Amino acid sequence: MNSVAVIPARGGSVRLPRKNVRLFMGRPLIAWTIRAALDCGVMDRVIVSTDDPEIAEAAVAAGAEVPFLRPAHLATSEATSMDVVLHLLDALALAPDHVTLLQPTSPLRGADDIRDAHAMALDGGAPGVVSVTPFDKPWPVLRRLDGTGWLTAPSEPIEGPPTHMLNGAIYHVRRSALLESGSFTPAGTVGFVMSADRSVDIDTATDWALAEATARLHPDRFAAPV
Repeated sequence: MNSVAVIPARGGSVRLPRKNVRLFMGRPLIAWTIRAALDCGVMDRVIVSTDDPEIAEAAVAAGAEVPFLRPAHLATSEATSMDVVLHLLDALALAPDHVTLLQPTSPLRGADDIRDAHAMALDGGAPGVVSVTPFDKPWPVLRRLDGTGWLTAPSEPIEGPPTHMLNGAIYHVRRSALLESGSFTPAGTVGFVMSADRSVDIDTATDWALAEATARLHPDRFAAPV
């Protein structure tokens, strides 16, 4: 039973330019996800899909495979992660049992998170496992704002199971379920709960500052390179 980690990283990030190779705690941002994937001990291959030579160089230096540069039509903001992963599997003629999508914008996710999510998929037989973090605001505080400015309360029950939100850190799916459903969260997907301090998804400069401040609270996990 084999597993492949795919790390998508295009060069044209808009809201935070060049974020994938920007230094985060002394290393290029993408290097932290590569290190976690390599250190988790359950991935047969760790492959980066990028269109950008500088990202490719940083990825190889961190220990990942970059077998090719992604074609231009898969490097736009319209291209989906599904497009990128299916292209990679087809281009390399790969047929792994499991595919794990790891976004480089989640540097606080650890090797143990990836390993535990992988074990959850194997032990429970679920078609997919996706990382989530608790949504700690009660439903009564939520409001929808429509085009006229009116506030309405969502039609969700106040009582019920705890609420969680996708944190973007781990999408683990059986390849058969991925191909059949065309989704990283096929029916029957289960949630792998991660704490808020591991769930920051970097999209803006504010996210970056929050992630770095959080990382500094864990010097053992985010030691600068020697």
